[in-house]
Amino acid sequence: MGQILTKDKIVIPGQVIAEGMDYLPSNGTVREGEKIISVTTGLLKVDGRLVNVLSLKGPYMPKIGDSVIGQVVDITLGGWQIEIGTAYPAGLSLKDASQEYIERGVDLTRYFNFREIVFAKITNIVRTKIIDLTMRGPGLRKLEAGRIVKVTPSKVPRIIGKQGSMIGVIKEKTKCNILVGQNGIAWIKGETQADEIKAEQAILKIEKESHIEGLTEKIEKFLG
Repeated sequence: MGQILTKDKIVIPGQVIAEGMDYLPSNGTVREGEKIISVTTGLLKVDGRLVNVLSLKGPYMPKIGDSVIGQVVDITLGGWQIEIGTAYPAGLSLKDASQEYIERGVDLTRYFNFREIVFAKITNIVRTKIIDLTMRGPGLRKLEAGRIVKVTPSKVPRIIGKQGSMIGVIKEKTKCNILVGQNGIAWIKGETQADEIKAEQAILKIEKESHIEGLTEKIEKFLG
């Protein structure tokens, strides 16, 4: 019979979290014999049999399928270079930039210009140096005027919440359109600047207090 050995919400490297073969190590944990041990300082999350520790710090580690928000930093003959918070910019090729066919040699600034912000998805990673993006998919697009907020990437699941519950509360209370990239960048567009500021404050509050129980109710009260 397996058991969870700690009631701590925040665990540290080397801390024994669970014992027995009923539980399985996942993100931020390893198995040593029958024990599951944390390898990072982070938020403990037990999902069924899976034991996860969500790191409280650290850079963005890209994964295929991640939705990200980035900025155009270069334009080449073959497409665009997008800064997404990784060591090397990600690439957006002509064939993945639009549903329509883009001919080589056309003025690519007609589609995405320098410093413009895009919401894209990662389709391929080669040794973390080559990251391919696509804009061909539901909701993927250039993001017009709005507010950009940067948060710790590991806090993104907490900001979004289970099945989008947390971010749904912020959208409902502020009437803002909000997108959150897995790379720790959020885009907020509201009817007024005050609405956007309130949404930003809520997101930063979640980032700061991600380890607190009953956080959804606390955010609801904060937003009024």
